[in-house]
This record gives sequence, C-alpha cells and structure tokens, in this order.
Amino acid sequence: MRKRTSALLLLGLVAMPAIAWAGDTVTAKEVQTHLDYVWTLVAAALVFFMQAGFAMVEAGFTRAKNAVNIMMKNLMDFSIGSLAFWAVGFGLMFGATGTGWFGTDGFFLSDFKPGGDPWVLAFWMFQCVFAATAATIVSGAMAERTKFTSYLLYSAVISAFIYPIFGSWAWGSLFHGKGWLEGMGFIDFAGSTVVHSIGGWAALAGAMVLGPRIGKYGKNGEVKAIPGHNIPLAAVGVFILWLGWFGFNPGSTTAGNTDIAMIFVNTNLAAAAGVVTAMITAWIMFKKPDAGMSLNGALAGLVGITAGCANVSPASSVVIGAIAGVLVVLSVIFFDRIHIDDPVGAVSVHGVCGAWGTLAAGLFNAEGVTAKIVMTQLTGIGAAFIWSFGCAFILFKLIDKTVGLRVSREEEMEGLDVGEHGASAYHDFQVSA
Repeated sequence: MRKRTSALLLLGLVAMPAIAWAGDTVTAKEVQTHLDYVWTLVAAALVFFMQAGFAMVEAGFTRAKNAVNIMMKNLMDFSIGSLAFWAVGFGLMFGATGTGWFGTDGFFLSDFKPGGDPWVLAFWMFQCVFAATAATIVSGAMAERTKFTSYLLYSAVISAFIYPIFGSWAWGSLFHGKGWLEGMGFIDFAGSTVVHSIGGWAALAGAMVLGPRIGKYGKNGEVKAIPGHNIPLAAVGVFILWLGWFGFNPGSTTAGNTDIAMIFVNTNLAAAAGVVTAMITAWIMFKKPDAGMSLNGALAGLVGITAGCANVSPASSVVIGAIAGVLVVLSVIFFDRIHIDDPVGAVSVHGVCGAWGTLAAGLFNAEGVTAKIVMTQLTGIGAAFIWSFGCAFILFKLIDKTVGLRVSREEEMEGLDVGEHGASAYHDFQVSA
C-alpha cells in the first residue's frame, strides 16, 4: 500500500505542473479515459508486432528458397488488410444493425472530422490488427506453392468480408452493432474462434484446394518430412508472438484497469503449459523432444486461452493450455496422414486449438457451467467452421478457375523467391530444395 501511495504521489507531482500550466482541471474520469486510449493503442502496437512473429515462424518452418515470398505475403496481409478493413470490413463488423447478421450504417472511416469522437480511431486501430492476424494465419498453410497475385486477392476478401461478418455475430456490440451469437451469450473474449479459428478454417480450405507440395507424399501415400530451413528463426518468431499475445488478450479489455492482471497471468500459464505437454507428447511419439512441436505447443496454448482468458482461473488456464499442447501434436499428425499439407501447422494451431479454446471457455467458466453455455459455445464453433471454411473454399476455387491459385511445377521446384519476386533471401549462399 505504501509503495502504491508513493507512486501515486510521484505521478501527481509530475502531472501537476503540466495541469497548472494548461490551466485546466483534470477529473478522474478524464484520466481514466486517457489511460484507456493509451492502453488500447499500446496493445494494438503489440498485436501489430505479431506480424513479425508470424513471418519469422512461417519462414523458419519452410525452405530457404521461399523466405522472401513468406515475408512479402505477411507484409501484404497487413497492408491490404488495413485498407480493406478500413474501407469495408469495419462497417460490416461494427455498424448498427437490426438483424444481428452484419452492420449496414456506413463503411469508410474517411468521413472522420476533427471534433468527432476520437475513440472510433483507437478502437478501429485495435480491431484492424486483429483482422490482419486472422488473414495472415492462412499464409503458412499455403506456403511454398501459392501464386502471389492470387494470395493478394484472398487477403483482401478475408479482411473485407469473411472475418468481419463473423466478427459482427460475436462482437458487434463492442461498438454500434448487435450480433446473434453474442445475443445467445457466446463467450470469446479475445478471439479463439473469431480470429484464430476463422483464419485456421480458411487455411484448411486453402490447403485442400491447393493440394500438397511436390515430394510431400510418396507413391504409396507415405508422409515425407520437408524440414524447415531455420528453426532458430521460427523460435524467435514464437517468442515475439508470445509477447504480442500480452497485447492481444489483455488489450481486448480496451480499458486500462485491474482486469488485465488476471488476463496476463492466464495467457502466460496456458502458453507455458502448452509448451511442456507438446514437448512431452512429441518425446513419447518420436523418441525426441521435437523443437518444432514444442514451439507450436506455445502457440496452441496461447490460442486455446484466448477465448476464456477473462473468465477462467489460473489453474484452469494451465489445464486448457496443457490439453491444447497435446491436441496440436495429434492434430498435426492427423492432417499429415490424410494428406492435407500444412507446412507450419496453422490449421492445427489456430483452427483446432481455437475450437478447443472456445469450448474450454464454457467448460471452465468461473461463474458456473451449464448445458446452455456449452451448447452456445458449440454453436459458435460450428458457425465459424461453416462460414469460414465454406466461404474460403468457394473463394479459392474461384481464384483457381480464373487467375489460377498454384504456381507451375518448375517455379515450385526452383522456389517462389526467384519466380515470383526475382530475389533471394540468402543471396550469397547456394539454396537447394
């Protein structure tokens, strides 16, 4: 208590001259409002930095000859996604609606004038980095064989349409909207389903339409490993994502208050538990503590706790993350065996563990568990799969039939860096398949 009082006195001494100089009286409500703005925008910056994490993870888990292509796709996901979400997506997601299906009261933020409510700008920025996260999840699952121009078309559509529509169902009332899922009591505080499963199920559709990489499966159907070229790079990416998640989950309060402490703790514990159980599971199955599976275990735990981070206890967070860590290893193996080639495990991490996290938010709800809560969570999980997988599958089929979705065999063998971008990530080194 003494330390807290001293800190408040120090803050007051620092702030008083500025307040006196301005000649204004600052109320406690104004201080809280300003704190909310600062925390929301700092959290948005942390989530934006996750783009670097995704880029590193995907590049590290794939081959050197495709590293430039991976970086370009992540760069364009955020750039095109920002414009598409500004122009169309935000209005669909948070515009006023009488139906509960999507917003209809305007799209562009370009009509914002000085003197208007600036909260819309802070809120938009935070939601924009979420939209970009959903979009970039797909990049890894479609890595090493997708045409760059075709990927850009997908990126625009998911940011403008696929992600915002489902987002309006679950989160519309965070601004001016009203979604049918949230009306049922659907729990997804920071987006295990809204962000991660939407991206994960779109990734599944893309991987299925594309087909596996050349050499991934043998003539008799046996699975052949295609190792990533830089596991240390992937590990740095995971650490960046872990850091970014401290903006992703606690930042979803969009308020600087004491609630963020529990969310921080839950987020960290779930990630740690996911690493440990993924490592143990891989160790048992492969006789070695596999680094790639352990790294994905961290992401699985983070995705798993994202829905329930504000409404479960720390002990429950450990259980949720631990189950996610086991689940991601088994899921990666399952998709490999049914010949769905996902180079980075994006479908398993984000789609499967996102669904688990959403269900877990109901099963471990600190305020009590009822059949209604569990059924509502299952409804949301099912709606997300049908919407995202269905829309993305149709989208990728249309792209494939028109401009084409996959590069030529020669380009894939040579690497997309040279064929698509005329560059090499490691110019002074010989890059092999």
